[in-house]
Amino acid sequence: MNLRKFKIDIPHEDIEDLMRRLRATRLPAALDEQRWDDGASLAFMRRLHEHWSTRFDWRAQEARLNRLPQYLAGIGGVDIHFIHQPGRGPAPMPLVLTHGWPGSFIEMERIIPLLADPAAHGGDPADAFHVVVPSLPGFGFSAPPGGPGVGARHIAELWLGLMKGLGYERFGAQGGDIGASVSAWLACRFPAQIIGAHVNYIPGSYRPPLGPGSPPVTAQEQAYLDTAAAWAGAEGAYAAEQGTKPQTLAYAMTDSPIGLAAWIVEKFRAWSDCDGDVERVFPMDELLTDVSLYWFGRMLDASFRIYKENRLQPLVFEAGERVAPALGVAAFPRELPTPPRSWVERVFDVRRWTEMPRGGHFAAMEQPELLAQDIRAFFRPLRGRHA
Repeated sequence: MNLRKFKIDIPHEDIEDLMRRLRATRLPAALDEQRWDDGASLAFMRRLHEHWSTRFDWRAQEARLNRLPQYLAGIGGVDIHFIHQPGRGPAPMPLVLTHGWPGSFIEMERIIPLLADPAAHGGDPADAFHVVVPSLPGFGFSAPPGGPGVGARHIAELWLGLMKGLGYERFGAQGGDIGASVSAWLACRFPAQIIGAHVNYIPGSYRPPLGPGSPPVTAQEQAYLDTAAAWAGAEGAYAAEQGTKPQTLAYAMTDSPIGLAAWIVEKFRAWSDCDGDVERVFPMDELLTDVSLYWFGRMLDASFRIYKENRLQPLVFEAGERVAPALGVAAFPRELPTPPRSWVERVFDVRRWTEMPRGGHFAAMEQPELLAQDIRAFFRPLRGRHA
């Protein structure tokens, strides 16, 4: 699979171009500079702009990220960037962790050592994993797809090729956001290879079979459907745009770093357990590192288009369909609308469902210790199956 070691090294001229564009920023007006009701707060974006243009040190972030063992591999005609951290324990289990949007592989930075070397962090070495963290196609340093059709369903096939290329014939899957969709598709499409799947988000496209032959929708399930519909109406404009006209959006975001930052940071604030103060959970440098990865990657059309691909290939099931590999769910309180367990159990074999005490959509960044504990606990009884 043409495996090569990889180090991040953004060209100096790209950094200079970013600084030039930041110096030329033209900010909009706002009815209220402090509030977030209409989108990203003007007062906050002024502070972000000032920090990005005068204090943020990309080279320092780059050096830190380069301490992670990174590689490129040609999988299915696409160069995939990934982290591969071998586990330390008597029998580490292979595990692929998949990020989402507007995150990146750096979502997993703090959880990787907790999973790969649990003994060094107060855990049991028997819970160790060989951790693989790929960047989705068109995200980070993975090449964009060469054509249409590359959504979560197809990415599951790419991840299978990657894991097999690394020598892992059977493995576990974990993810949130788009990563949850990829993990679910891995379990659906490749049950013989997937030991189990753990998610901290139930994909919005997931629909179990309903109607004749299926149990009627319960009051709790209907309440979830109503909540999800109301949320989509009030908060789902980003998904409608990315899922229908991603190319149009890409022109603006490819040309304006502050426009890109506003589009991304507003979601980090809205979807996290930050009580309205995004920097309480994500320091400014951490936010800007993620935004900078999108900026330097120059693949915004691809990172937006995955929403369209997933809309065209949703996670929909026919009557009688079941997914064999066990599923674990960590339900964080500030997550996007989450269905009740019964809705998921209509198709999946849910072995563990944990109502988490705190945290939101970016669980691996917000609460890495809590998420790692739940991942370890879910896979513990499944470990004999990867031998």
